[in-house]
Amino acid sequence: MSLHAEAEKAVRQLVEAFVDAWNVHDASAFARVFADDADFTNVFGMHARGRETIAQFHRPIFETIFKDSRLAAAETTVRFIRPDVAAVDVRWEMTGARDPMGNEWPLRRGLINLTIVREADTWSIVVMHNMDLPAEEMAQAQARIQSGAADAAP
Repeated sequence: MSLHAEAEKAVRQLVEAFVDAWNVHDASAFARVFADDADFTNVFGMHARGRETIAQFHRPIFETIFKDSRLAAAETTVRFIRPDVAAVDVRWEMTGARDPMGNEWPLRRGLINLTIVREADTWSIVVMHNMDLPAEEMAQAQARIQSGAADAAP
């Protein structure tokens, strides 16, 4: 296996570990995929810096609004900026969550953007930004506008 293929496999395994930790709602395991000084930003724009802070940030939500949630990585795209730095986009879907007001949160779709680095043969997330994506109909309407489709204008 080439060095590039090995690196991509390691990055994808890190994303799998991220998803697996989410799905068992284990804040410590979730935080372990992050670098000691990582930056984490959630869909509400809330920020946590550092592995332990990221774990503390997730403990209460794993015990409440996300305790029954199920995260799936629908599509993962990896682009190496350097052999030891990867930009990763993870399109995700989530079921079983409650919103911060305690209401059932229907199927959610989003995008996580990660910067992942290798230090001493260990890959970890150094920056994460997460966002909810709009309803599929909205995305399709925007795609029609971008493509110049005549019927795209509202």
